[in-house]
Amino acid sequence: MQIDWWTFALQTINALILILLLARFFFRPVAEIIAARKTAAAQMMDAAAAAQASAQALDAKAAHALAAVAKERSAALSAAAEDAQAAKEATLASARAEAERLRADAQAEVEGLRRAGRRAEAERARLLAVDIARRLFERLPQEAQIAGFIEGLAEAVRALPETARRDFARGRAVLTAPRALTPQEAALCRAALDRACADALDVQFKTDPTILAGLELENEHVSVYNSFRADLARISAEFSAEEES
Repeated sequence: MQIDWWTFALQTINALILILLLARFFFRPVAEIIAARKTAAAQMMDAAAAAQASAQALDAKAAHALAAVAKERSAALSAAAEDAQAAKEATLASARAEAERLRADAQAEVEGLRRAGRRAEAERARLLAVDIARRLFERLPQEAQIAGFIEGLAEAVRALPETARRDFARGRAVLTAPRALTPQEAALCRAALDRACADALDVQFKTDPTILAGLELENEHVSVYNSFRADLARISAEFSAEEES
């Protein structure tokens, strides 16, 4: 077998020319395109990674925001529940206080009505006692309205402090009786009072039928009572004091 070296050489030269042409006009642009595509792909991968990172950051931020919202919502619900409970307790306390006040007012009103009723009954009893006493003394001799009270009045004057007795002796005293005194009764009264004060008194006589029976001695500063009216007033005052206590 013989090799045609000229043909081989021409073919080799053609192959080299073809390789040079391909390397210049085909492989280099293809390599550049591949490099550009590789760079673009890398950039796209980087962009995708950045986007993924950004998305993850946004997810984390959204999760944090949701957690914050949930926490605030929970705090708001807790605060609302506490406020509602406090308002409920305040309302209940106010209602209890109002009920207690109404109960106390009702009790005070009932007690006031009871006291008013007792006072009215006491006043009716006093008026009845006065009327009975008046009718009783009307049936008794008139001297019974005076005679039995002279010494009692003198004893009451004698029991006064010395300054009070002197005060009676220095000024004018008023002796009140349920009726006009007879001259003998007036003389007995003067004598008894003079002895009680150890001095002569300037006595002016006065009549007041509401006394019913007894005598009442007064001046500007001192009063001495020995009368049925005074006894009734004292009993009524004691009864009222017991009712108040």
